[in-house]
Amino acid sequence: MDTIEVIIENTHERRQVPRAISLAQLAQEYYTELGRMPLQNPILGALVNNKVEHMQFRLYSPKTVFFFDIHHPHGWRMYQSSLTFMLYKAVRDTYPKARLAVKHSMQGGFYCNIDGIDDERITVARTVRDRMIELQHQDLPFEHRSMLLADAIEHIKDQNIPKTLDLLQSLSQLYITMHVLDGTMHKLASKLVPSTGCLKSWDFRMYADEGYLLQMPDPHHLDRPPLLPETPKLFNIFKLHHLWVDRLHVSTITDLNRIVRDNNQVQLIHISEALHEKCYSEIANMIYHKRDQVRMVLVAGPSSSGKTTSCRRLSVQLTVMGFDVQQLSLDDYFVCRERTPKLPNGEYDFESIDALDIPLLNDHLQRMFAGERVEIPTFDFLKGDPYYDGKSIQLGPNSILVVEGIHALNPKLTAQIADELKFKVYVSTLTQIAIDDLNSIRSSENRMLRRIVRDNNFRGWDAYNTLHRWHEVRHGEEVNIFPYQEQADIMFNSALLYELGVLKLYAGPQLKKIPENCPEYAEAQRLLNFIDIIEPIDPTYIPPTSIMREFLGGSSFIY
Repeated sequence: MDTIEVIIENTHERRQVPRAISLAQLAQEYYTELGRMPLQNPILGALVNNKVEHMQFRLYSPKTVFFFDIHHPHGWRMYQSSLTFMLYKAVRDTYPKARLAVKHSMQGGFYCNIDGIDDERITVARTVRDRMIELQHQDLPFEHRSMLLADAIEHIKDQNIPKTLDLLQSLSQLYITMHVLDGTMHKLASKLVPSTGCLKSWDFRMYADEGYLLQMPDPHHLDRPPLLPETPKLFNIFKLHHLWVDRLHVSTITDLNRIVRDNNQVQLIHISEALHEKCYSEIANMIYHKRDQVRMVLVAGPSSSGKTTSCRRLSVQLTVMGFDVQQLSLDDYFVCRERTPKLPNGEYDFESIDALDIPLLNDHLQRMFAGERVEIPTFDFLKGDPYYDGKSIQLGPNSILVVEGIHALNPKLTAQIADELKFKVYVSTLTQIAIDDLNSIRSSENRMLRRIVRDNNFRGWDAYNTLHRWHEVRHGEEVNIFPYQEQADIMFNSALLYELGVLKLYAGPQLKKIPENCPEYAEAQRLLNFIDIIEPIDPTYIPPTSIMREFLGGSSFIY
């Protein structure tokens, strides 16, 4: 029998296996060694030579294979895409003339609209959910089918998914991989799990006034869906910006590409920047109306959300309102390296709130509000120590202090300062543009591209280092930032309609440098496949005050 060598990285073993063996067959053969429990924790996919592959994939030459389940980031993404496809199939089966649109990700799931149905929403939710349960119990396989692009377009024409049709018609390749579930076809942005029976935990229900929520499980407790935190402020910001993209006719990547091809990207840049300026002005106006109480503006948000530029631009607007604006960065209140908490793996946990000198900060704030001149530290990130160089702040009658940092909304940070003195601003990158009807673009992906560009431009880090650290960054956000976002007085969406086309120019070359022999290669290839469908946008016309300049360079602000 013709055999090939396969290195199974889960067990650190070299095996001679039949040529053309599928990953599913390989996993079945060595399931015991892989330490899996088939009924509790199924294998969803694998990294083959550090590239994500589905379980139908066959091995024809020597490979390294790492099997993963839902706990792995790629397994989690597969689960989400597969569950979305099962929802689409259920809607098609129960309401053939309806149109499903997955609008955006939420903490714990995806917000969806279903148009073209006369039934009450409670009936729709129950009917679709019942069909999803049937599909799950039938344990139907998800197929990955390679076909001519022209044939795929003909299949999609009959399915009432215009945005997906637009996307396929814009492609120039000859063949494409489509996904099939029990005769229903679509194009998902991720590889899919082996079958519907793998989707053991989920929920589908009404959400807000007019939509639905496809609720994802907690990967660590697959026996039950997680308790979804209520985020009405965040949801309202998403809703507002979806109205904007609909009015501007730029709700998908295909729409964005059309604007570029029609040479209207400069106008889109101007409109996007004007919308940001309008929002900053409105926030400043809200603060002005509370000027008899508010002495401090707290600006928080996750990594690469544009907090620093937002702090600067908001400060300009507050100055126009007559305030004497003083700025304070929480980065300058890091404790010395020896006192920095550590992660379980022994690395420093810079995302922890305990990495900041909270007693010193509160002492300084109390003295500032008492009218004292306070000398503030500057943190030396190379040496890992704070130092004093004469920089000081004194607040007068018209002064307002703008404080920026990822922990700014955490009550523990400013516990000794009265709440009525604070105005809280949460900055996030809520990406409004989708790939098509079924594939939304996660805000974290937008921020990841921003961070890749910024780290390379200003920190000397390549894309490998950024992707290698991203998991810890995301974990820190889940623990230290997202739980406090709804405590904000106002939320600001820093996403710009044009930015993906610009980020492609800078992030693409960096991602291509990541070698195949490291695990980050899989994520790099996923991002490259994503940005490959986006038309590039020349950054020349981006103004020097734009949030994008925080990542690209060329800002008129001092950071």
